[in-house]
Amino acid sequence: METKTYCIKVNLPGGVISAGDLYELLLIAENAGAKAIRIGNRQQLFFCIEAGSLEDMEMDMLRAEISYEINEDEFPNIISSYVTDAIFNTESWIKEGVYKDIFDLFNFKPKLKVNLVDKNQTFIPFFSGNFNFITSDISNYWYLYIRFPKTNEIYCWPSLVYSDDIPTLSKTAEEVIMHHKALFYDQLQVDHTRFYNLVKTKSDLVDQPISEPLKLPDFQLPYYEGLNRYVNNKYWLGIYRRNELFPLAFMKDICTICLKNRIGQLYTTPWKSILIKGINEVDRKEWGIILNKYRINVRHASNELNWQLENLNSESLELKQQLVREFEEYDLRTYRLCFAIKMQPKTGLPGSIIIKKQAPGVFDVLHTVDFNPNSKDYVVYKENVQVTDLGKCLIELCDYFYGILIDDNVALPVLSVEADDKNVDKETHHVYQCKNCFSIYDKTYGDMVNGIAPGTDFETLANYCCPVCESSKDNFILIENRITTFK
Repeated sequence: METKTYCIKVNLPGGVISAGDLYELLLIAENAGAKAIRIGNRQQLFFCIEAGSLEDMEMDMLRAEISYEINEDEFPNIISSYVTDAIFNTESWIKEGVYKDIFDLFNFKPKLKVNLVDKNQTFIPFFSGNFNFITSDISNYWYLYIRFPKTNEIYCWPSLVYSDDIPTLSKTAEEVIMHHKALFYDQLQVDHTRFYNLVKTKSDLVDQPISEPLKLPDFQLPYYEGLNRYVNNKYWLGIYRRNELFPLAFMKDICTICLKNRIGQLYTTPWKSILIKGINEVDRKEWGIILNKYRINVRHASNELNWQLENLNSESLELKQQLVREFEEYDLRTYRLCFAIKMQPKTGLPGSIIIKKQAPGVFDVLHTVDFNPNSKDYVVYKENVQVTDLGKCLIELCDYFYGILIDDNVALPVLSVEADDKNVDKETHHVYQCKNCFSIYDKTYGDMVNGIAPGTDFETLANYCCPVCESSKDNFILIENRITTFK
């Protein structure tokens, strides 16, 4: 008789947890028979137990006052770029205290996804949430980009949001969406003005006008593994696991060293890794001993680290491992690219290149219009690719991408789309592409960053500049694309 297994999910708001709290959670998992923990792509924590241990585990969680879900994800974790502070960016006004103050003000558990992201980094996805708060140049004020649930419809809130108002605005906006699903949930078109008015009448917010559009850096995934020096002769340690499993015994020893050396916190990342900051030079040997004891490899190739996979999905993990082996054999360059494997139809994983399952062993390969993982508009590269041919197809697409980088005259190809998918909109039309960063101007959407309304012809724009790299209008070329947008 097959033993029933339960998956336990624990949210770590902002992707941070104290060493003491994590140690206590590890003991509960161990007592329930778990052998390892996993990190999710929203910086949450998972472990699996058998049915016979469930009741005792629930009692232990109750005593420890730890919130959790069993085989559910009703309350998505709040993700943040807190982990990047001082190591992947040093230019921002947002520091530890601001993050913590915002987390503490969340007096409810969001049912929609909330992202708190520093615009000066590219490690944490910008638009993978429903409420995407992105820092502005003004201290304690944020841009807000709302992606309405089950759609690619993104709305820029017309004013900056004060840090202390983020929890209140998130709660009010969520209530409006959930109480008016026929208007704002899984809808092809959304009335932004109506949404704004409904939220404003229910909340008292500090308004700050948007004085200049949001400008994001070009995507570049920093290398997030190994022992690395940063400020004041301190080190940070990044740990990635090829099988996504972090043994409990190893993690307990990690917590013990942190407590011994007064390292207060550990961080989780959307790349399913763990990061520890504040390691002293004199303690490096002790950390090396632990890594040796558990045979932990911390120098994987970059083309293995830039993948987004669904949580707890063995099929996508096996496919990734197969493709990485082929990439390694080919010695493939994947700098400025990242990949997502989507086994489910509406998985909101970000990626420059998307591998989307169509049937057992059959996949479509897509990429974003400008190879930017923060985009939600996709170009179909090849359809109905057999799993045995996926590696070759992806290698060809990567080679094509680097060909664009060195040749201004190369444009995205015109590609036919023949699949009949009721969840996909397809159309062919002309768009304009920046030769320098590959950003797209599509009159269908206009340019929210530059305040250009949908339906505005590119030819009529005066003094237009690229919202990403600020290139002038004459750096855009006319191309014909077949764009696929997933509902």
